[in-house]
Order: sequence, then structure tokens, then C-alpha cells
Amino acid sequence: MLPPTDQQTPTAAVFRAPDVQPLESALAEMQILLEQHGYVVVVCPSSVDPALEQRLHAVRSIMESDRVALLKSSLPPLGIAVLVRQLRQLSVCDFSPGVVASAARLLSHYIYAGAVLNSVARLDRVPVSLKAHLKGWMPGSQFAVLAAPNPQLLKIGPDAEPLAGPEFATQLLLAKGQLQSDWPTTVLAPGWQVQGVQEAALPADSPRWWGTGKLVEFAAYLPDISVVYQLVASVRREKCHWCGMELIGDRCGFCSAPLPTAENHTLPARVP
Repeated sequence: MLPPTDQQTPTAAVFRAPDVQPLESALAEMQILLEQHGYVVVVCPSSVDPALEQRLHAVRSIMESDRVALLKSSLPPLGIAVLVRQLRQLSVCDFSPGVVASAARLLSHYIYAGAVLNSVARLDRVPVSLKAHLKGWMPGSQFAVLAAPNPQLLKIGPDAEPLAGPEFATQLLLAKGQLQSDWPTTVLAPGWQVQGVQEAALPADSPRWWGTGKLVEFAAYLPDISVVYQLVASVRREKCHWCGMELIGDRCGFCSAPLPTAENHTLPARVP
């Protein structure tokens, strides 16, 4: 988890795998969180261990609580860490829990997450061409990979095309693994015209997600919480027809029920 940006940003709780955290401990932890905060929004990667995902569903089911939202994200680990911190920032604003939970899908589109890798041989999260695989066998090769919002892969070199970056002001977060590369700071940051560059610890799951420990992971994001607030506030709010929670977008963050589509009724003649 990324550190808070200010004193108002709450910290995050981390649920551990079933082999290191007994069910009773997980239940007690969830109960404490609900008593302290009222609602809990759990964010986990789409590649989460099935045993941990089953544990989370079991905890919510045993507690019979409709105040726990379970959200899955396809962002890379560092991108998820950025998303979680933004949700933590929104949680102290005047948004309802339902809006905070459903804002995760919206904010994911504004996080540009990728990595510099020494090999794409074991990369299965982003489409990799046969040509890129063959180039990966060349000594000293490095690849720039953008996983979100739109996948892109290129071999780093003097004639390489730039990665498609954001068209809005961002800050760049770097997490260095076992790869020595200044490409993110000398090429990517100037090309994307980021407002600043910061460093964070490499997420523990990053080597597995990217298929190698020789990487530098990066994520460009909206750094100003007031801009994030306005972005979320500008979206029309609806009420979930199933659980009654407030939401933005087309799906409830708590019960996952989709927003019903408006039916087109044809009225008889002369009937207003």
C-alpha cells in the first residue's frame, strides 16, 4: 500500500492469504473495520489467488453484511496501489460509500500503468507478438510495456515509437526491481510531460504479474485530489435497483448489479 499523501488520507488494511491468516482472524478484522468505518471497500487484482478470493467472499457471506464491496481490477500491482490510494482520498470526501466503490472503474481509465522489462518471454497480461518474443532473446534488450488503459509494447531503442500517454497533467510513480534503466525518467517522463516523478517500493506481486523480477514498474496518475473529486462528482448518480446503494457508471460497486437500461415505450396515439 502507498503511504498517505496527507494527514486526512486514511491508511489501508491488507487481507492476507488463508494459509497465513485463519478465518477467525479475518472475520475479526472485518468486524473491527465495519465498526470503525461503517463500510469496507476491498480491491483485489483480477489475478488474485482463488483461495484468497474465496476467503473474501466467505467472510462477507458469514457476516451477512451488505456493507462490504469486493472489487476486482485488471490494473498491474502499482496501478492498483495508486487506485486504492485515490479511493482512500475520496473516502473522506462527501461521497457516499456506493459512489466511492463504483468510482474505482472510472478512475482506472485515468491511470496509465506499465513497466520496463528485460524480457517478455513470460508476459501473459499484454499481447506479445512473435517478433517481440524473438527480440527478447537478444542480449541487453529492454521493452516498454503499457498495460492500461490501452495495451502497447515496444522495444526500447533510438528509433522506438513513444508510448501513448495521457492528455492531461499527471505525476509519475516508479517502483524499481532488479533492472537498471533510466528510460522512465529520461524518455517517458519528458514525453508524457509529467509534473513530477516519485519512487515507491516495488509491490510484492509485481514480478509474478509481469513475468520477471528484472523490471521498473511505473504508473502515471492524477495527483490533485480536487481534480479527482470533480471528475467523480461530474458523473450522474443513480440508485441501485437491487441493494439501494448510490452509484455512478453502469454497475453497483457493492452488489455488482448492472444499471437497468431504459426501455423505449411506444405510446398510443393522442396519449401524452
